[in-house]
Amino acid sequence: MASVEFCLSVFLLILGHCAAKYEPTWDSIDSRPLPPWFDQAKFGIFIHWGIFSVPSFGSEWFWNYWHDKRPEYVDFMKRNYPPDFTYQDFAPHFTAEFFDPKEWTDIFSASGAKYIVLTTKHHEGFTLWGSKNSWNWNAVDVGPKRDLVSELSDTLRKNSDLRLGLYHSLFEWYNPLFLLDKANYYNTSYFPSSKTLPELYELVMKYKPEVLWSDGDGDAPDKYWNSTGFLAWLYNDSPVRDTVVTNDRWGFGSICKHGGYYTCSDRYQPGHLLKHKWENCMTIDTKSWGYRRNAALKDYLSTQQLLSTLVETVSCGGNLLMNIGPTHDGRISPIFEERLRQVGQWLKVNGEGIYNSSAWRAQNDSVTPNIWYTCKPQEKTVFAFLLQWPDSGSVILTEPVPTEGQTKVELLGYGALKWESVKPSGLKVLLPSLTLNQMPCLWAWTLKITGAA
Repeated sequence: MASVEFCLSVFLLILGHCAAKYEPTWDSIDSRPLPPWFDQAKFGIFIHWGIFSVPSFGSEWFWNYWHDKRPEYVDFMKRNYPPDFTYQDFAPHFTAEFFDPKEWTDIFSASGAKYIVLTTKHHEGFTLWGSKNSWNWNAVDVGPKRDLVSELSDTLRKNSDLRLGLYHSLFEWYNPLFLLDKANYYNTSYFPSSKTLPELYELVMKYKPEVLWSDGDGDAPDKYWNSTGFLAWLYNDSPVRDTVVTNDRWGFGSICKHGGYYTCSDRYQPGHLLKHKWENCMTIDTKSWGYRRNAALKDYLSTQQLLSTLVETVSCGGNLLMNIGPTHDGRISPIFEERLRQVGQWLKVNGEGIYNSSAWRAQNDSVTPNIWYTCKPQEKTVFAFLLQWPDSGSVILTEPVPTEGQTKVELLGYGALKWESVKPSGLKVLLPSLTLNQMPCLWAWTLKITGAA
């Protein structure tokens, strides 16, 4: 006789396949519940890597800015390359000889991130896998002669619990088919039917990503990209239909309006709770998403700044997608590695208030500055993040409502603390006198408050 557990699993499987199908309309697509894992994860790593990593100057938009004759880019090329040099000539120099997917995976795991998002193709059109639709402009045909997406995705799944996300640009700056469609006011669809959509289907079927991060609509509407048709397939019939999450960049006008979660803009930080799940994609190098040889130390966000961004983002209901830019030869530079490992060190102490948390009724303290909140309702717990350690030896939290005999306060990584009620509401937490070496962490501190309203 079959076990009860087996029968139940079969029933649930049948029930899932009998569920209503999503139609190729935004009303139907937007009705799909976001898979719970994404909100629980809170923190991911963005990876911008491509041909732009070879000149590694200015921005990952190097080709576009050089094409548009921005003076600094024109001057850079005149000083360093022969007159007849083209952007395509950079491709053989995208070598990735030091790319070690196991080392990358170890760094990402140490950061405390729960998912990564790799740029499989930026607006330049070069694919990091051997795309059948990008002949001689991919990492298998030229440059590394390796399927970089496959190497990283396989290693990630074998050696970590990180979930795989893939970034893909819908348009390509100078693809003749896209330019033809654009000249036809997007009344023809030569480019999406022969390039974009086949690539998207190939990425999903071959690598099975659980985040599909779309970008670069080229000011073309979603109908031109057949976005709802593709997403209906993704949610109904793809091998990742139950777990995949998507963002909101599926055509002109769709951003912050349609899709699984909203990005709204790069470095999006609303500072308040939104009704829809959202993500703050930002970059450690404040001036570029791709690697820059000419970056100065002042261009990189400090660990304190990164953790402040993480705390504020999660407090307001968002996820943080923190970007790094590897070098053309496949290295994660020491400053990126240091930042990621330090964030991971902080999360080992304070992650209880980040992972699987929810936004609380108050996102930040209405009186005391530099304090943000999260909560875990099922545990009747509120977490208060102190972005600065008070000089006074105490901190007043005006939002929690304590109850004598029930409320407990703990400094994560240290232990229980004393507190006293304040009027009209709130509590004054007495902080311990600690030397730098005694601090549970170096950049931000978390108070765990249980038994408060």
